[in-house]
Amino acid sequence: MTRVVLVVTVHLIAFGFAPPQKRTANSEHEVKAVFLFNFAQFVEWPSKSLPEPNSPIVIGILGKDPFGVYLEETIKDETVNGHPLVIERYTDPAKIKNCQILFITAGKTTRFDTIIKALKGRDILTVSDGNNFAKQGGMIRFITENNRIRLRINLKAVKASGITISSKLLQLSEIVD
Repeated sequence: MTRVVLVVTVHLIAFGFAPPQKRTANSEHEVKAVFLFNFAQFVEWPSKSLPEPNSPIVIGILGKDPFGVYLEETIKDETVNGHPLVIERYTDPAKIKNCQILFITAGKTTRFDTIIKALKGRDILTVSDGNNFAKQGGMIRFITENNRIRLRINLKAVKASGITISSKLLQLSEIVD
């Protein structure tokens, strides 16, 4: 697993995705937490999503939280373009109000299509590591292959939401329909 972290960290730094200087990630979920933080820096939401200059960017987790305290430690005292970062945890997609990035745990795999439908028309960047997530309408899927974490992005779903992903992030990713 240490090799996965090293490869991903080097890859992230090479493309300008430097993790916060708090501590070194040492598990797959810690690396994914750093990715979630970096998504906030390389994604633009429609102005209605962040109406006030200091509105928080909410990173939501739907289902069981796989990150432990690491995601909280990663975003602590961080801001992106003046927006503080906060974490909210959800058990039901109907309870999601203001959220910009939503990680959907793989335990919800059988309900991806239902969750995506419930979020349709909202400008929420959906992320998961569940099988076929991007093919079922999710936006970004984490894939672990050959000791590397890669991104698979459903650009059609991203564009339909009004979200814009930086070309730097797209260069790191496999694009699917």
